[in-house]
Amino acid sequence: MSGGVDSSVAAWRLKEQGYECVGVHMQTGLGEAEIGHEVQDAADRVAGECSPATGDSSCASGGGCAAEGASGARQVAEQLGIPLEVLSFRAEFERIIVHFVDEYVRGRTPNPCVICNRRVKFGRLLDYADSVGAAFIATGHYARVLRQGGEVFLARSQNRPKDQSYVLFGIRRERLSRCLLPLGEMDDKAAVRRIAADLGLTAHNRPESQEICFVPDNDYRALVRARRPDAVRTGEVRDSEGRVLGSHEGVVNYTIGQRRGLGIAAGTPIYVTRLDAATNTVIVGPREELHADGLIAERLNWLTDPPPAGLWCSGQVQIRYHHAAVPGTFRWLDDGTLEVRFGRPQAAVTPGQAVVLYREDGVVLGGGWIARSTTRGDD
Repeated sequence: MSGGVDSSVAAWRLKEQGYECVGVHMQTGLGEAEIGHEVQDAADRVAGECSPATGDSSCASGGGCAAEGASGARQVAEQLGIPLEVLSFRAEFERIIVHFVDEYVRGRTPNPCVICNRRVKFGRLLDYADSVGAAFIATGHYARVLRQGGEVFLARSQNRPKDQSYVLFGIRRERLSRCLLPLGEMDDKAAVRRIAADLGLTAHNRPESQEICFVPDNDYRALVRARRPDAVRTGEVRDSEGRVLGSHEGVVNYTIGQRRGLGIAAGTPIYVTRLDAATNTVIVGPREELHADGLIAERLNWLTDPPPAGLWCSGQVQIRYHHAAVPGTFRWLDDGTLEVRFGRPQAAVTPGQAVVLYREDGVVLGGGWIARSTTRGDD
């Protein structure tokens, strides 16, 4: 429970369905204010660094982690008549921050919410649930867990504009059966707010956070510079033919598809098309050089039975959180990577982001992390 409207209404819906609910607020160690509340010692028994704590925290989009803090979560819990535990996940969040910074140093663009969901919300939090004998964990994400014919699937939310299944693809398949997503069947965010208002919940009019919880003022560049000043080095800006067009102040300051802030007068719009951290080079070009026919992904996670290696399959492909899925084909290769071909070229295929595969009915097949884009000439 973040103290925001989504997790608050999710808790209410579960209680109405007859579940015995315990709210859990995750403390990250990021700018908390002490509030003097102790949680039960059961958290100490969870493997790793999950321990009793106090404080406020915030998080970015990715579901149910809008930053309202433990005080807001406690107020909602009291209104709903359920207990609230505040647990520290500081060490786990520190590892997520280190990964986030390292990815930018490597010239990649990370998605920390996917990692947080896998490792913390549907990882360490489930470990805590086991320690206190809880059968399920639930969040305010907009996605669905479907139970059909003895199998469990992750699927898109009924509220497509708010769908967050993309950032949940990394959940371990064997853990899906322990997950509840009470808002997945609701097709209108306004209805969620109306429920909260009708219940008199203080969360009903709280704004949504669009920032990453550990990035103050949404300035990721400042975080990378502070953590890895050695990685911020002046280098060359080149075009795809290798011609030097200018200089840059550090690869970490750029992302694929970036147009503004390049400081190069080319006469026509140019974009960052590639980042080469090994040579400390930013490659730029016209918009058409942003387009790719496909991609290669690694570190796959399947939420359904994977197809036989080498077999081409078809489905819907999504390459960013705020991105419409497009038709595509894909095959799992013997080396454990995934080859994807788009039905039509896609712009700004970005290493470090996730690619998620869907069936036509919205069921998540699986996904992985984009290693590189491909063109037909790569065949």
